[in-house]
Amino acid sequence: MNAVDLVAGYRAGDISPVEATRAALDSITTYDSVVNAFVHVDADAALVAARAAEDRWRSGRARGPADGVPTSIKDIFLTRGWPTLRGTHLIDVAGPWLDDAPAVARLREAGAVLLGKTATPEFGWKGVTDSARHGVTANPWGADLTAGGSSGGSATAVGLGMGAWSVGTDGGGSVRIPASFTGTVALKPTYGLVPLWPASPFGTLSHAGPMARSVRDCAVLLDVLASFDPRDWSATPRPTGSFVDGLDGGVVGVRIAFSPALGFGANDPDVEAAVRAAVAQLAAAGAEVEEVDPGFGDPVEAFHVLWFAGAAKVVEQYARRCGAQALERVDPGLRRAAETGATYTASDYLDATAVRMELGLRMGEFHQDHDLLVTPTMPVTAFRAGQAAPDGWPSQLWTSWTPYTYPFNLTQQPALSVPCGFTGAGLPVGLQMVGPRHGDALVLRAGHAYERRTWWTESVPRLVVERSPNAG
Repeated sequence: MNAVDLVAGYRAGDISPVEATRAALDSITTYDSVVNAFVHVDADAALVAARAAEDRWRSGRARGPADGVPTSIKDIFLTRGWPTLRGTHLIDVAGPWLDDAPAVARLREAGAVLLGKTATPEFGWKGVTDSARHGVTANPWGADLTAGGSSGGSATAVGLGMGAWSVGTDGGGSVRIPASFTGTVALKPTYGLVPLWPASPFGTLSHAGPMARSVRDCAVLLDVLASFDPRDWSATPRPTGSFVDGLDGGVVGVRIAFSPALGFGANDPDVEAAVRAAVAQLAAAGAEVEEVDPGFGDPVEAFHVLWFAGAAKVVEQYARRCGAQALERVDPGLRRAAETGATYTASDYLDATAVRMELGLRMGEFHQDHDLLVTPTMPVTAFRAGQAAPDGWPSQLWTSWTPYTYPFNLTQQPALSVPCGFTGAGLPVGLQMVGPRHGDALVLRAGHAYERRTWWTESVPRLVVERSPNAG
C-alpha cells in the first residue's frame, strides 16, 4: 500500500502502523538478499516507533499524514544513532552519530517510522548504485539489472514495498535516474526547497527530494520535507499551503513543450514510443502540447567542471584525514573524477558557472511561453547491474547516458520522473516533467494528471511476481 492509503487505513482503524511496519520489514527480509537495497536496518527501533504511532492514531493524537508511514533514508543523510557511511571505506562506523540531517529531523517530528538506510555509490558520485563497501544494488524488475543511482537503494526499496517512502539526493539525476529504471516516482524539487545539512561537496547542484510509488505520495512527503531548518543558509522559503492542494486540478490549458531529445540526445526506440504515447495522453487531458526544443546545447562540460571539482574536494578532505594510502580503497572512477577535478582552475570554475547562469536565463525565458517542459527521463532503460554504462556504450562516464537529467541541476528547476510504460523487453520507461523554478506544485499536478490516466504505477515488479505467484 502507498503512504496515502496507509494513513487512510490508520484513520479508519482498518490497519495499524505496526502491521504496516511489519509488512515492510517482511519485504526487506524477502527481497533484500536479492537486491541489496539496504545498508542498515533497525527493525527493533522501527517497531518501537510504529507502536508509538499506533497509540497516537488510536487516541486521536496523530501528528498528520506521515505518522506511522514506513520510510527509508538514503545513506547520505546524517541519522542520529545510525552510521552514515556514504558507501565508502573512508568513514569509521564508530561515529559518533549524534545528528539528524534536516530531512530526517522533519520525518521524525512528523512521526514517520524509520526503517533503515539505503545504498548509495561512494559519496553519491555516479548514476549507478554500487560501492566497494556495500556491493551492487539491483532492480525490482530483475536481479541482474541496475537500479540506477545514486539513490538506487531508495528506488528499489520503494519499488518492492520495503517502505512506502524514501528520501534521496539528486546532484545530476540521482532520484530521477533510478525512478525511471525501477518504475517508481521521484521529484527533484526546486533547489533549496528541502534544506540540506551538511552542505554537499557538489554545492548547489545537489537537491534532496521525495521518492515514492505515486505522485500524490511524493506531494505528501514534500510537505513534510520542505520545512525551515536554520542549518542550511541556502534554503528558500516554502510556499504557503500544501503541495497536495490543487493536485487534482488537471492540465487543461497548461502549455507543454515536448522535447524528445533536448536537441542533442538520442533515444532507444521503445523509450521514444512510450514517451510519445504519454505526451498524447497529456494532450488528451487538455494540455496544449507543442513539440519544441528549449534551444540549448549539451552543457555537460560545464557540469563536469562543477561535479569533478566537488569530487576532488571530497577526496582531498579524506586524504588529509585518513592518509593518501586510504585512497587506494576509493572507487577508481571517483578517483579519476577527483584527479580531473583537481586540475581545474578558479577561472575554469567561474567559466562553468557562467554557462550555468546563461542556461538558467534561457530556461527562465523559455518558461514565459511554456508552462512545462516534458522529456524522457532517460534515453535508455536499466542495463546490467555492476556496469558503469550500457553494453557497447561509447563512454563509461555516467553523464554520457543521462543527458536529460543533469541540465536541470544546473538550472535548479523542479523535475519529476513518473513511469510511462514499458519496452518490449518489459522494462520501465520514465517521463520527465520540468517546471520553472518554484513551479513544484504545477509539476506535481501535471504528473498526477498523467498518472490518473494510466496504470503504470500499479504495475507489479518482476521480482514480486517471481516470488509471489498470486501477485499479478
